[in-house]
Order: sequence, then C-alpha cells, then structure tokens
Amino acid sequence: MLSGIGNAYSDEILHAAQLSPITLTHKLKSEEWEKLFAATRHTLEFWTNRLRDEAKAGFPEKVTAFRKGMAVHGRYGEPCPRCADKILRIRYADNETNYCARCQTGGKVLADRSLSRLLGSDWPRTMDELEALKRR
Repeated sequence: MLSGIGNAYSDEILHAAQLSPITLTHKLKSEEWEKLFAATRHTLEFWTNRLRDEAKAGFPEKVTAFRKGMAVHGRYGEPCPRCADKILRIRYADNETNYCARCQTGGKVLADRSLSRLLGSDWPRTMDELEALKRR
C-alpha cells in the first residue's frame, strides 16, 4: 500500500509514469512498478529541489499545493504538456484528481462520481464522446 504523498504530487507522479489514477497497486505489472518508482523518485527530487531554491529567497507567504510548472495538478481544462489534450479531473468529496486521458488511460474518460451518477449511460467514455457532447 502506498500513501502519504498527497494529491498534488500523486497527480504529477502518475502523469510522469503514464499510469491511470484509478489503477489498483496490487494490479500493477513489474514494468509499471518500475515506471512508478522512477517517476516517484524523479518527481519528488525535482520538486524538493525547486521548493528549496524558492525558499532561499525567504519563507513563502502563500503556501499552496498548486504550483506553476506542474504537469497536471490544478490544470483542469489546460493542455497536457506531453500531448496537448485537455487535462481532466475526477472530483470526490473536497478533493480532485487531475489527469490526462490520452497519456494515462488510453483515451478513456474516467467517471466523476457526482456527474456520472447524474448522467448515467450518457456519461462520455472517450475523449471523442466528450468533445461531441461539448459541440452539442
């Protein structure tokens, strides 16, 4: 079981590893674990160094998990830095997960529980279906 990283960095790590945010860890293949480990190490080292450098100028006045330069976290609706598709989100309670469908789920749009319950079978399953709904 993995825990304790938080939404911001878990979004970033999963995007870097190109893994779906809903994949269960016990279902990961060995090559996916390797990608996850490498992405975790790289992402945490990158942000630790960046935040240390920023702190040298003084203690930050506004502490937030939303950071300029993040690939997906807090970037709902903006283009993915890897493929340029729009970043999507899943809302749950007071949290949200941000992800790129093309890079992380093979193009599958993940269900946002509140909306998918409301829409039922009308919930878009792919990016193409989502875009077609937006054009209506």
